[in-house]
Amino acid sequence: MTDYDYLALAWFAVAWTAYAALTDGRFAVKRVSLTRAMNQHRKTWMRTAAHRDLRMIVTAILAGLQNGTAFFASTTIFAIGGCFALLGATEQVLEVADELPIPLVADRGAFEIKVFGLIAIFAYAFFKYGWSYRLFNYTSILFGAIPMKDQLADDHTALNAAADRAAIVNTLAGRHFNGGLRATFMSMGYLGWFAGPWMFLGTTTLVILVLLRRQFFSAARSAVLEETIDRDI
Repeated sequence: MTDYDYLALAWFAVAWTAYAALTDGRFAVKRVSLTRAMNQHRKTWMRTAAHRDLRMIVTAILAGLQNGTAFFASTTIFAIGGCFALLGATEQVLEVADELPIPLVADRGAFEIKVFGLIAIFAYAFFKYGWSYRLFNYTSILFGAIPMKDQLADDHTALNAAADRAAIVNTLAGRHFNGGLRATFMSMGYLGWFAGPWMFLGTTTLVILVLLRRQFFSAARSAVLEETIDRDI
């Protein structure tokens, strides 16, 4: 571990934290992120669905969200298992690294530290996905508890309050899912560390730039915010 390694690791942590704060709206920026725009649509979705007579469509959508979250959670388990298998084959990996034309890490101690760091990222992602799955389950329960509009006569205050509760939990589920997804994306940047600190800096910056573009300048964001899209999708 050199000073450049610590510098690259610090940039990785700062970039990840700052990006999460920007997309979640914890920093005061004028441009709305795709995540924040979708959170508003989650609230509109729950309020609209609460006034419908047929609600089975919403339960099917929530089930799909749960299944997608479960898929990513199981994927992180496989990734963690692969990292432990990599630790068991450290000598073979270092031998292969010595023969490659690119300057991959060839020190056993440094290699194991980096693999443990990768395991920590995937473990963090797993807990994010796991809690998101649980919250989507709670959203289904809260949505099922929303009373029918005919039961409340002309007073829709209680109906909207129940829909807002489901929307809040649904938004929290999406926030934790996005947290797990960010960890999965950032793990791609982390892989650059195995080729050295400068590559680590480069891959981290590249991943952050790609994610920022998708959140703030993508066609998907323009569509969600109903902005004019003057380019092909």
